[in-house]
Amino acid sequence: MARVDLNCDLGESFGRYTLGLDDQVIPLVSSVNIACGMHAGDPVVMRRTVKAAAAAHVALGAHPGYPDLQGFGRRNMALSPDEAYAFVLYQIGALQGFCLAEGTRLHHVKPHGQLYNTAAKDRALAQAIAAAVHDFDPNLVLVALAGGELARAGEEAGLTVAQEFFADRNYTDDGTLVPRTQPDATLSDEKFAVARAVRAVKEGAIKSISGKTIAVRADTICTHGDNAHALEFVRGLRAALGEADVDIMPAGAKA
Repeated sequence: MARVDLNCDLGESFGRYTLGLDDQVIPLVSSVNIACGMHAGDPVVMRRTVKAAAAAHVALGAHPGYPDLQGFGRRNMALSPDEAYAFVLYQIGALQGFCLAEGTRLHHVKPHGQLYNTAAKDRALAQAIAAAVHDFDPNLVLVALAGGELARAGEEAGLTVAQEFFADRNYTDDGTLVPRTQPDATLSDEKFAVARAVRAVKEGAIKSISGKTIAVRADTICTHGDNAHALEFVRGLRAALGEADVDIMPAGAKA
């Protein structure tokens, strides 16, 4: 029987500003990626999100990003590999503190935004991120864009790698995400997105933005918590995956 992880990027509120429907989404997914205070989130939000995820018994992951609150971590930054290593290690440690306080454990790490996208193509950056995850805890799962440099670096470092498919993003012909600077970067048609995600799991293929059939791998499927349609996407995905006889469980979990 096919299986897949269903994840969502959450904990992205900050101070008096609320982003996403975290409380409603958390019970519907199998893992969550929690912002660690640099691209979004703050200590109070981190603690609250860890509590909610632990209560729902979903896998908790750190979601480290560039130190860029103003740009939500979606702008380019010229961090050296040493700087990237330090920023990622720092953020994993911050979230781990809240996990320990709640008596739960950290399960995975998924870089955020432009850090994630750049690491999919930049080998030195990918190696730095993989090293930070491995040095913190070699048992952590590393979530990375399918087929990218970060996935390769994680495997070379001896980590369990969950290769990720994005339910709410369009893909280019080379299997990378359509940049957010383009108007068609994200999907708003829930039915289309859900059917495409099921195909990705069952067949390992989808159509790119140009209509070309491309190979994809989907160990884990992401929906962005800041997407206005996140709740509908997650509900639709759960229902459709169930109808397609696909088990939903955290990446790396024993069947």
